[in-house]
Amino acid sequence: MRNFENRRFQPPSVGDTQISRITVKEHVEKIRELLAQIEASSPSVEADSFERNFDALELPQLVAQIVDFLQPLLLPYEAALYWHLFRHSIIAHGSQRVRASVRGLCKGVITSSSGQTDKLSYGAVQDALRGLEQKEVIRKDGDTTREGTPYLVRIPEEIPLCAVLIQTAQLSKSTPKPVDEKRESDFYNITENRIKVFERDGYVCYRCGKHLTRFSATLDHIQPVSEAGDHSFANLVTSCLHCNSRRGNRPVMDSVAIDQSAWRTRNGPKRGDIASARSLFSSLLMLACKAKGPHLNVQ
Repeated sequence: MRNFENRRFQPPSVGDTQISRITVKEHVEKIRELLAQIEASSPSVEADSFERNFDALELPQLVAQIVDFLQPLLLPYEAALYWHLFRHSIIAHGSQRVRASVRGLCKGVITSSSGQTDKLSYGAVQDALRGLEQKEVIRKDGDTTREGTPYLVRIPEEIPLCAVLIQTAQLSKSTPKPVDEKRESDFYNITENRIKVFERDGYVCYRCGKHLTRFSATLDHIQPVSEAGDHSFANLVTSCLHCNSRRGNRPVMDSVAIDQSAWRTRNGPKRGDIASARSLFSSLLMLACKAKGPHLNVQ
């Protein structure tokens, strides 16, 4: 009886304890490796759902949403790490899952803010990853192994902060904007409207036929502003600076009559005066038809 009790309560030796601990560690490592293999072979439901619906044609839209809505919310290191994870997950494999280690992200992602090295410190990478997790841009999707930690890289529409911004932007686009009647009807002072008149006339002066450019062309009112003329599309024609300044504020046909009278005074009667006036009048009517405006009171 005494010998049995001694065998029962005899403590294990130091060597046996160390061997037992080593064996347990080996088993734990094997279990972790098996779990990692299982995770790699059977991705999560969320990632698998994205893979089934992912279309390469959506990539430009994803990139645009990242630039417009996500990147302004991130710090420089956070943005660099996100783009790196995005590159090695969605772009490379069409999957939102990627395994990365802190040490692996220290080099080859972004130059340090000091500009003296192309490596980031271990702490800087940890802080950036922590910031991305807090903003729900990425999340850990499994246990850490020697190869790194599995992350799920979210796209902007899955990130709560970005989803709100995207929805707001969509609502602002769908909301009809009030029409600015002054801007819509002013083709003299609004730059983009002036270009429309130049393009209608082919950048050609309506009087002398000189070919102009965007920088040398001017606008001339058919009905002068002093005579109740407006800045509408139909009341403006393209003119060179010389013809525009010679006319002054006189109606178009009055200006033509004065020019022809002065020419006859200097050079005598000209047989083509009437034909020239008719030609100019016809060109003005053609411009009016292009403008699709009301009938003009051309004097």
